[in-house]
Amino acid sequence: MGAMTNNRKRTEECMNVHLTNSDSSRKRSKLSTKPVPSAASAIARLSRYPQVHAPFAREVHAPCRPTKFPLAARVSSRAGDAMGNVLIAKFEKAKRSALELCRSVVEKGKEVIVVDAESDEPCADSSVEEPHGDGDKFRVQQQSQSTLSFDSELRNAELKVASRGELWDFETQLDLESVHAYKKLLEDVGRRNGTFQRLNFEIDLNEKRRDHFNLLRPKKELEDSEALQEPFVALSSEEEDEVQRAFSANRWTILVTHENSNIEITGEKFQCLRSTGWLNDEVINLYLALLKEREQRQSHKFLKCHFFNTFFYKKLISGPNGYDFKSVRRWTSQRKLGYSLLECDKIFVPIHQEIHWCLAVINNKDRKLQYLDSMKGEDRSVLEKLARYFADEVNDKNGQDIGVNTWKKEFVKDLPVQKNGCDCGVFMIKYVDFYSRGLELYFDQENMPYFRRRTAKEILRLKAE
Repeated sequence: MGAMTNNRKRTEECMNVHLTNSDSSRKRSKLSTKPVPSAASAIARLSRYPQVHAPFAREVHAPCRPTKFPLAARVSSRAGDAMGNVLIAKFEKAKRSALELCRSVVEKGKEVIVVDAESDEPCADSSVEEPHGDGDKFRVQQQSQSTLSFDSELRNAELKVASRGELWDFETQLDLESVHAYKKLLEDVGRRNGTFQRLNFEIDLNEKRRDHFNLLRPKKELEDSEALQEPFVALSSEEEDEVQRAFSANRWTILVTHENSNIEITGEKFQCLRSTGWLNDEVINLYLALLKEREQRQSHKFLKCHFFNTFFYKKLISGPNGYDFKSVRRWTSQRKLGYSLLECDKIFVPIHQEIHWCLAVINNKDRKLQYLDSMKGEDRSVLEKLARYFADEVNDKNGQDIGVNTWKKEFVKDLPVQKNGCDCGVFMIKYVDFYSRGLELYFDQENMPYFRRRTAKEILRLKAE
């Protein structure tokens, strides 16, 4: 009871700020020269129970997550992650698992290579990085200057690495789940083998049927490709020599004579087919006659056409009013031609504009009148006079009125044009050649030297191809 009273009294005295301790002088040390504060004073009590100050806030230089669990904080601090990041723990775990896997790799009949995480010996062929901090240090070893060549091959699930001429065989342990997955895939493929075999059989059967039908079907595509190449067949060396000899012939020498048209080509007239020559009437008219013979010889490959000579249009416009049908009425008699112009798909009329050759086409197949000029010229009067002529011709020979005045009059713009002053005649006869084949005009100025030599060859042999 006395102890309890003394404690209570001492407690009350401690709480009294103004109370002084009478025994303070007796308890003061004799050796001390400093004044000792009384235990009951306010200074003594404050020094006994100092005020708790909050720690200085750490300056944050990067994002960090708050630490909720002290144990995890201690583990992360030991691992070198002062910010509470757990990625280093995962790295250590992955590193330990990789090291255990390396230890499990055993070579049959060869030296066993063991990689130890605790080893301090440097590796001669590779660079090693280890963590360093307060407890563990990072050591970085530079890779050696000597480089080694490694050749790897995969044979029968064995990884063989050739290094310095020595062959090392490693057996990899496949994950059991991966093995089961591969087996399942193989089983699925095996179940589909029957379907694959049936599809392959059907494909082979259909290909054989297609080949059989192609044999029975006319090869239209092949014929079209051949037709596109025919206007550009190269001359042989013999044909080239023949053309050069004709160019060197005497000017009065008769090179060829065409009996049906009664046209003779001498060495002088043949010179117009040289690179800078202007085509004359004899060469143009003979070539047009050869085109007609080509059509009669191979009617299935060419359109049914009529080719007027270079004198027709001059005779047609020789009348007092610039038009004279009677002067050309006998040119197209049934007895002379063997057909009427109404039966033709296209009728070609060469037009000579003083020193320039053009072409007019009475396109009975497409019901239009066309004008082709290699220099992009236009002459509407030519088409109007030809429309009038064709109406009179059909009315005279067939007794029909076909209404040519309603036909379209077209000045063809999408056509090859000349880039000099001497190839207009060659352009004109090649317009006729391609249109009579039923082809588009897919040539240009660069083909003119070849067309001149080819025309010369065809005139010498009296056969257009």
